[in-house]
Amino acid sequence: MPLYECVFIARNDVTQQQVEAIAETMASVIGEAGGEVKKREYWGLRGLAYRVKKNRKGHYMLLGIEAPAAAMQEVERQLGLNEDVLREMTIRIESINDEPSAILAKRGDERERGFRGPKPAGRFASGRGGSRGDDREEFRARPRDEMDMNMNEEV
Repeated sequence: MPLYECVFIARNDVTQQQVEAIAETMASVIGEAGGEVKKREYWGLRGLAYRVKKNRKGHYMLLGIEAPAAAMQEVERQLGLNEDVLREMTIRIESINDEPSAILAKRGDERERGFRGPKPAGRFASGRGGSRGDDREEFRARPRDEMDMNMNEEV
């Protein structure tokens, strides 16, 4: 039987349990057609590259599927009809990896790095431009009476 990977994005205002329920529904559709879901990964609530149906974020879910082509057509149709699903994409693959996908592996690497030390000072003292004071003469504000005295001396 052919192997597929299906990723779908659900709206950000649904809960993780509702996303899992959508995946469970798709698994039952596949099961009825004689296939099975070999892998299921929830990638979490992530930002979208651009607005999709007025949403800026979405719940991502990956399904690794072994099923006949007719079952996958039905899954794509069901995902397209579901109002909570913003986008879906299904591709045919050679084999399903049991190890975590690149998205989850990247998330694990970020947690292992931990604290990297203080940020370099850079151009400004804080490194972020937080200190707005500048010691140069031309940028320093002068009291009004001092400016009046300077103008009287020049005349």
